[in-house]
Amino acid sequence: MSEPLKPGLTATVRIAIDADRTISFMGDECRVYATPKLLYDIEMACRNLILAHVEPGKDSVGTRVELDHLGATLLGMWVEITVAVAEVNGPAVTFDFTARDAVEPVAKGRHNRFVVGVEKTAQRLKAKQAKAAGA
Repeated sequence: MSEPLKPGLTATVRIAIDADRTISFMGDECRVYATPKLLYDIEMACRNLILAHVEPGKDSVGTRVELDHLGATLLGMWVEITVAVAEVNGPAVTFDFTARDAVEPVAKGRHNRFVVGVEKTAQRLKAKQAKAAGA
């Protein structure tokens, strides 16, 4: 673990846009970075930044997203996603993010995550599964 999680920490990741990250419903000529895949990549960038600053046995879950998908990124291009810790309030962490490709801005927004204990979360989920099975 490095320094504590605090506002101002940033991370940037570069993602290659392959076919699995693109839409297919408009045909091959219109394959662009799909919004759900963009969101997933943003969430993972935020999660990875958190993991670098919390103790083993901790992880995080997403709780809120505000995402403006501003530009289309073509199959074969790359996107750089930059995430920045905006606020830390106990286990609640808020990120601001931007994404851009080689030509233009692609996205901007805000993402909230909550730091959790993996073991405690697993126990809580097992209890819910038991309740659901009995319903």
